[in-house]
Amino acid sequence: MDLLEYQAKELFGEMGIPVLPSQRIDHPQDIKALKIPYPIVLKSQVRRGGRGRAGGIKVVTNTIDAVAAAQAIFNLPIMEEYPEVLLAEAKYDVEQEIYLAVALDSSARRPVLLGSPQGGIRVASTVEQMQHVIVEQEFSAFYARRLTLKMGLHGRLIQSVSAVIEKMYWLFQQKDLDLIEINPLGINSSGEVMALDGKITVNGGALGRHADLSLLAAKRVKSVYLGKTPVSSQRGGKEASGDRRTSTTSPLSSSAYTLLSASHFVQLEGTIGILCNGAGLTMTTLDLIYQAGGKPANFLNLGGESFYGWNPENFHNRIKQGLTLVTQSQTIQVLLINILGSVISCYEIAQVITTHLKQLPHTPPKLVVRLVGHESDRARDYLSTLNIPLVEQLDEAIVQAVALGKSRTK
Repeated sequence: MDLLEYQAKELFGEMGIPVLPSQRIDHPQDIKALKIPYPIVLKSQVRRGGRGRAGGIKVVTNTIDAVAAAQAIFNLPIMEEYPEVLLAEAKYDVEQEIYLAVALDSSARRPVLLGSPQGGIRVASTVEQMQHVIVEQEFSAFYARRLTLKMGLHGRLIQSVSAVIEKMYWLFQQKDLDLIEINPLGINSSGEVMALDGKITVNGGALGRHADLSLLAAKRVKSVYLGKTPVSSQRGGKEASGDRRTSTTSPLSSSAYTLLSASHFVQLEGTIGILCNGAGLTMTTLDLIYQAGGKPANFLNLGGESFYGWNPENFHNRIKQGLTLVTQSQTIQVLLINILGSVISCYEIAQVITTHLKQLPHTPPKLVVRLVGHESDRARDYLSTLNIPLVEQLDEAIVQAVALGKSRTK
């Protein structure tokens, strides 16, 4: 999952990668408390590309213009995504822009360093200039310096850009990332380098080892999916305080808090609850529901294998806690359960789900269940006796959940 630019730059700063003075803007009026001297650059914080061409990046020189620009950007959808946050950043005068990235080479199964002497919006049209260096052995400064030479850099830039590449690599390794990208890395007339934009793709399977990334990822999810309507209609009443959770939620137990901190639990105000295992599966399910016109409510990632080591008892307990958490909101009309089994059979999972739902203190929502793994036929037979269909394909499960969510709200 991609982090927002301001979140990526927080990690850059912690690693020592040079970034500009900046400030997060949650509301246009926050501009009045800006601590960065003008001129500044206001940037829409969305996961889509092409922000500049769409009008999501504006340079302003005073407070009046900045407030007006912030209001316009907050209400500007970029490929149907509205920003929940803006980034106000000092303006930087550049003479050259280059592209840098560290990614995984799927064929070589090794990290690869990428670089182009032409960055920014021009990088897509200069693919032939992209250079790469595969990290075949233990990483050292040699790999970073080799990339700068292949990019055709000279003099002081070899050292300064190599230093940035090294820090990118260590961040990539320490956080188990899938991708870290700086585009552009700006170079001013004095030869100083600055990360002017950044992208980080988090490996969902590694989130259990990085509590800081789990927190950023959870914030990222709320930012993306709460921004589906114009900010002008959102920023009033209780929502202006930033508390977008439903008022009907009940206090969480200590065990639920444990699950909440270990996984991703996000409270929204839709009608479809989501329970999955694995960050990738959870985000895919969430995306598909939105694309199908549904409105997700509470959703929870139970976590991958590292959370419970595929111990059946541990997994059963996590399912029970997850069901309690996800169904606690009174806005939920449908619960979509999408779980991939491994050592634990689909039949066992089906038993845990139905047994615990019967013990809830309130009437459970309508169920749409998708279980993938061994003993799925046995699980289907078991659920059919309870009039609960087991859906094989995710697309079909999405269609059913969205249809039920719409029909029960009419």
